Amino acid sequence: MMIIEPNEIPVIKLQSLLAGSIAPRPIALVSTIDSDGKVNLSPFSFFNSFSINPPVLVFSPSRRVRNNSTKHTYENIKSVAEACINVVNYNIVEQVSLSSTEYEKGVNEFVKAGLTEVKSMKIAPPGVLESPVRFECNVLNIIPLGNEAGAGNLVICQIMLIHLQNEILNENGLIDPDKIDLVGRLGEDYYCRTSNNSKFVVKKPLATCGIGVDSLPERIKNSSILTGNDLGKLGNLEKLPSKNEIESFIDSPQYKELIINSLNNESLHLKAQELIIKGQTKKALLLLMSI
Repeated sequence: MMIIEPNEIPVIKLQSLLAGSIAPRPIALVSTIDSDGKVNLSPFSFFNSFSINPPVLVFSPSRRVRNNSTKHTYENIKSVAEACINVVNYNIVEQVSLSSTEYEKGVNEFVKAGLTEVKSMKIAPPGVLESPVRFECNVLNIIPLGNEAGAGNLVICQIMLIHLQNEILNENGLIDPDKIDLVGRLGEDYYCRTSNNSKFVVKKPLATCGIGVDSLPERIKNSSILTGNDLGKLGNLEKLPSKNEIESFIDSPQYKELIINSLNNESLHLKAQELIIKGQTKKALLLLMSI
């Protein structure tokens, strides 16, 4: 068996080992606001429930390993000690991943990820309408665990109000694990879910800054075929295709092959969805923008 002294390996290596071995981890999709009322939305997998009476949740916006900077969520809760913690299920996992993109301060990740703000009842930060469960919380305390890169900041939150979607409950009024279909984080790009095939991959959106769902044409965002996860993958592309790229695609044999037997836009959206599932996201966007 390998023996490792934590302080004798690079922090990024230690981070990978911990993420791979302490898993699966639930994901807190946390909404906060700054002192000017600007909204931030970001996911955290250092998260769990730690008390029932009083009901307390804890998550940790750690200092960034690469440059030791702090996250907008951490900065916001120091100014406005409230947070809406939204749980993450499979239906929104790609959009949640997109929200982890490090957009500049002041950019609303709700808009970029194509998620819907819903007004909270007891706190200022909004909730995520698409989340099956959301917790309106007051921040009781913030405990820094260090000043070095990778150090955590424990945010201790007391639940003030809980919102539950009726669709996730069983006949006894309890949460059905198959209906809620929660996802958890594993190591690297791996996730798991509480129903169906349990392990899957979501590529980290850290190498580039995705265009965001808000940059997609309305006819794509309003598709009756594409899911939130489909839109999240499209929004994670680095840029929209140029007019020349679209025209070249339309003139290509692969485009002509795709439109054979396509009766309407709906069938083309289904073909685009198939391309997204196969990992050919850019080709899917070219097809959608050629319609």
